[in-house]
This record gives sequence, C-alpha cells and structure tokens, in this order.
Amino acid sequence: MSSEELATKIAQMDIAALVFTDEATGSDEAGNGSKDAPYKTPQAALAHIASLPEDKQEETKILTKKAEEGYTYITPSALKRAKKSYELSVKKALKQAEQDARDQAQVEAKLAEEQRRIAESMEIVLTEDPALPQATRIRVIDAKANRNTRIKVSGWVSRHRVQGRDMMFIVLRDGTGFLQCVLTNQLCRTYDALTLTIESSVTLYGEIKEVPEGKSAPDGHELIVDFWEVIGKAPGGDESIENLFNSNSDPSVLLQQRHLVIRGDKASSILKVRSRVMKAFRDHFDNVGYTEVTPPCMVQTQVEGGSTLFSFNYYGEEAYLTQSSQLYLETCLPSMGGVYTMSESYRAEKSHTRRHLSEYTHCEAEVPFITFDELLDGIENMIKDVVNRVWAEPETRAMIQALNPEFEPLTEPFVRMRYEEGIKWLNEHGIKRAEDGQDFEFGDDIPEAPERVMTDAIGKPIFLTHFPGPIKAFYMPPCKDDPRVTESADLLMPSVGEIVGGSMRIWDYETLLAAYKREGLDPAPYYWYLDQRKYGSCPHGGFGLGVERFLAWLTKSFSVRDCCLYPRFTGRCQP
Repeated sequence: MSSEELATKIAQMDIAALVFTDEATGSDEAGNGSKDAPYKTPQAALAHIASLPEDKQEETKILTKKAEEGYTYITPSALKRAKKSYELSVKKALKQAEQDARDQAQVEAKLAEEQRRIAESMEIVLTEDPALPQATRIRVIDAKANRNTRIKVSGWVSRHRVQGRDMMFIVLRDGTGFLQCVLTNQLCRTYDALTLTIESSVTLYGEIKEVPEGKSAPDGHELIVDFWEVIGKAPGGDESIENLFNSNSDPSVLLQQRHLVIRGDKASSILKVRSRVMKAFRDHFDNVGYTEVTPPCMVQTQVEGGSTLFSFNYYGEEAYLTQSSQLYLETCLPSMGGVYTMSESYRAEKSHTRRHLSEYTHCEAEVPFITFDELLDGIENMIKDVVNRVWAEPETRAMIQALNPEFEPLTEPFVRMRYEEGIKWLNEHGIKRAEDGQDFEFGDDIPEAPERVMTDAIGKPIFLTHFPGPIKAFYMPPCKDDPRVTESADLLMPSVGEIVGGSMRIWDYETLLAAYKREGLDPAPYYWYLDQRKYGSCPHGGFGLGVERFLAWLTKSFSVRDCCLYPRFTGRCQP
C-alpha cells in the first residue's frame, strides 16, 4: 500500500481507533496517542490500548511515523517485540505493586505495634524496690571502687542502643568518665525508655559488675540497672543533637554550636588535657620557686605595638586590653623574685590563620639576675617538665595518646639556631619571599608559612635566636658582640610553629629612654616601668607562651580554636 493510499484510508477510518507514535517528537509522558500528541514508543501505545474498553481494543491500530514515508502501520515484527516488552513491564509493575503493598502493610503494622507499645508503656510506672539496699551516690570515676555495691549515678546519655524488646544499653557520661549501663525487661518498656534521646540527663540505680570474659566496656565493668529515671529529656527529630552537626560539618557550624560540640569526646578530651596542662605549668613554677601574680587586663600602655591594641573608654580616658602582662611582671622582681602569670592576653590582629586568636591564655614569666643562655635553658626545662608531668598521669596520658598517637615526651636538647642561620637555611632550601619571589635577606621578618616549613623539615623544637632589633619589641636589648641583633628567641614546634617568645630586657635607664624615642613612644605613661631601672636595676629576662599553641602541638589539633573553651578571633564573639 502506497503512502497516498494509506493516508486516504486513515482519513476514512474512525480517528479514535488509531494510536500514533513518533520516535523523534513523541512523548510517552506528555503524549495522548493522537496525531497532534503522539507517544514516543509502541509500548506506550499498547498501554493506551489496554486502557480502552475490550470491544475497542481489537480494532485499534498503531501507526508509527517514518521520516521519509510519514505515518505507516507498525510492522508485525515490531509489534511482536513491543508486546513482549510491554508484557514484561506489566509483570514488573505488578510485582512492584505487590512489593509496595507488602512494604506498606509492614510499615502500618510496625506503626500499629509502636503505637500499641507506647500506649502500653504509658501504663508502666517504675518504682524503686524498697527491699534493695539503699543506693550510694557516686561519680563515674568512682565506679571501680564501688563494684558489687548498689549505687546511683547521674549523667547524660552519650550513646544508646536497643537490643530486642527486653534489653537496652546506655553509655552514661558525667564528665568524669563513661559507664556502660544495662537495662532489661520492664525497665526497657516504659515510655521514657521507648522515647529516650541522646544527651538526655538521667539517674540510674543498680550494681556495678565486671563484664563477662570476652565482652568489653569502659573500665571493664557495667551497671546492671534496677531502677532509673529521666531528669531532663533532650529533643529528638530535627532538633536532635545528631541532626545539628557532625564531624564533617562546616567549621562555622561547629563554632556556632560550640556549646554542644564540647560535649563530644574529642573536644572534651582536649579541654581536660588543657586543665591538666595548666596545673602542670603551675606545679612547675611552684617547684622552681616562682610566685604567681595576677596583673591587670585593663592598661594604658602597649607592649607589642599599637596596631594590635583593643581600645575602650575607661571613665573618659583611653585604655586598652592588655597585649601582655610582661611589664607588670617586671615590677614584681625586686619583692618576689621570679614571678609568673596564667592569664588572658588580647591582640587585635585581623588574622584568620589556624594559630591566631584575639583572646588567648598567656603563660608569662620574668626572672631576675639571669643570662640569655639561662633564660633559654629555663624555657626548655619548663616545656619538658610540663610534658613529663601530664604524661605521668595515666588518665591524661591516655587522652593525649588518643588525640596524638605518635606523641612521645621530649628527650633530646632543643635545636638552637640564630636568626641569620635561619635566613641561610631558607635560601639554601629554595624558600622565597611570598611578596616578590626573592631570597630572604637579613632584616626580613620571617613569616609564619616559611618558618613552619623549616621547623617541620628539621622535625625538632627550635630556638630561633638573635633577631634584628627593628623587627622586635622596644624592650629587647642589643647583643654586645653584634648590636644589629637582640638577645631574643622564639621557640618553634613542628606542625604549629612559634609557641614561645622571649628575651632579655633592657635594664639600663638611658638605653630604655632611647628605645622609647626610637619607637616614637611617649615615656610618661611608662613612668612606673622606667622606675624599675632607677631603683636598683638588674639583668633580667622573661617569656610568654601561648597555651593554646602548646596544646595544639601536644594534642595534634589543626587549629588553636579547638584548644580553648570558646574561641575569639576576627568576626567571632559567639557563643
């Protein structure tokens, strides 16, 4: 039959008895089988025919379009293939529908069962058995000493696992440790048990028993619970703490949720190590006979340059948050000898590096009648002693090893490298200045990045010493053998960089006045500092250590922001 004859026959037929397909322009989704809106495939056309009344199905024909001929009847072989494909798709759809129905039935059954269990749970009221021995309140840290006695312990649900209908495990956290708790039978069937959420606060009663051989639990024991109660239930669903953030969340999210992040194992471990480190510093200074003092944080003098001062109005006068307590510590030397402080310092540096904070804990010390070499020896001994003290505490050591598995206490002497040798090292290793790609020159301030590259390459603590006067603070004295440089030092640690800055201090009255003039500082506000050179001056030196940087090195934390409770830096003063 010619295309003209077919066209004539189509025109004579009832258009409702025809289903059109066009592979080029048709659509199985948007088409309706008409000539103006054809289907794309014969399978869709067969589905259309199957939807017609039975008396119409036999007489309905499929027309398919060929570019060179226009519409023509589908060939028997193409129709056979299409029917086979269509029948398979129908079977698959029926099978899927049956599976969907079974799944829906299971969901409905599970929901009905949950509703039944919740309704049943609301009828269960737990009471403490008066026949049991009275429970002694303990902390988790005291659990081992209270095995096989009835106790009660309060804390927060750190982890929670349900095993069947009659067993539930809670890992309780109270800040002193973790305790696995086992609940069985009715204890697992209450409404509180069925709706328990992570971070809810609870009180649990029972006996602490050693775990059976082959099983594991924190500290090798678990609480066999006989009574419990929820004190404060945490939200679930979208508000669940597990939905607010996770370890892969953006840093800005973790910072905004810092008040909840610190409940986590890693964050709380770092803060606990911090507590032990602070104590170890104080114990070290006490052991060497230094006195702790608490200088003011509101001052009217600068120590490290005016560009990093936080200023504020102090009853009509300009004042600043302290950059360092050094000047005040120096005033204590004649009456107390060696002194130190563990207090906050503030630097208004618009820096977003991982080792800068606007507010940080500053461990500072000043010592009279010492030499520069003795100052360096004292800093090295302090670092090693503090590390040894925290390492000697089993609990602290375990946390450090979990955070920084490769850490070992320092035993070898620190490398001592003069600034000029550092410049030479950078140039010999092809490390260039970022601003112009040229070699470093004497007098350049070595930036953080190349300094850290050098420190990481050497792989040991480095005292970088004898910096040029123009790049250091006004109070650092020139060396007698080379007036170009000062008796100054930075202690650099692998992976972190500088953690300590120290120097001898100018102790001659006239030399200090000249330093004020050179820096353009008015000596009047420093009258009390000048008086230390007037009323019995002496050679002395000191240092400042950033506690957060020390912790970043000790715990292998990427950023100092993780090493303080609530970090403050450019753009962040919450929560």
